[in-house]
Amino acid sequence: MIMKLQVLDSNNKESGEIELSDQVFGLTPRRDILARVVLWQLAKRRSGSHNVKGKSDVHGTTRKFVRQKGSGGARHGSRKAVQFRGGGIAFGPVNRDHGFDLQKKVRKLGLKMALSAKAREGHLIVVDSLKYEERIKTKEFLSRFSDLKTALFVDASNNEPVLRALSNIVGYDYVPQIGANVYDILRKEKVVISVDAIKELEGRLI
Repeated sequence: MIMKLQVLDSNNKESGEIELSDQVFGLTPRRDILARVVLWQLAKRRSGSHNVKGKSDVHGTTRKFVRQKGSGGARHGSRKAVQFRGGGIAFGPVNRDHGFDLQKKVRKLGLKMALSAKAREGHLIVVDSLKYEERIKTKEFLSRFSDLKTALFVDASNNEPVLRALSNIVGYDYVPQIGANVYDILRKEKVVISVDAIKELEGRLI
């Protein structure tokens, strides 16, 4: 089955149709694949900068402060032990990288399934172009897409005018097609994508 979508012009009028590749936009989404890719993305974003002081990091005397026998208590040799107030923390978090490896084919499949999910739900909007000859004002840009609550805009390459126009609109984000990812696609209600970006994505993912 060939999937076709209407292409909208700058006035949101239908200007033609585009045929989408079933290998990119016609897959049946799998929750397990999408979940694996999202988890991989979020894990790589974590800074891993959490840290606590262990026994060797805190300040304290290492002099044996109680005699070995006769005190009726335990045998202690350092105030920096974890059981004392001000002592080090046992088994606390340390600086580390939370990222893990995920097969390239799984990441690629996840992106295709995320795009397929939006196309299947009718939340994929194709526009003929997102290019503007000069800087566009936020109000002017918003008037074209005012009915969208949250949206991800995808163009073939870096689009500075669109990026500036979206910078202070809550719920709107922009990425070039090379930066399209599963997490950003799924967390937005709509995906607005240009014809050029579709061609680039299909060429990269097929």
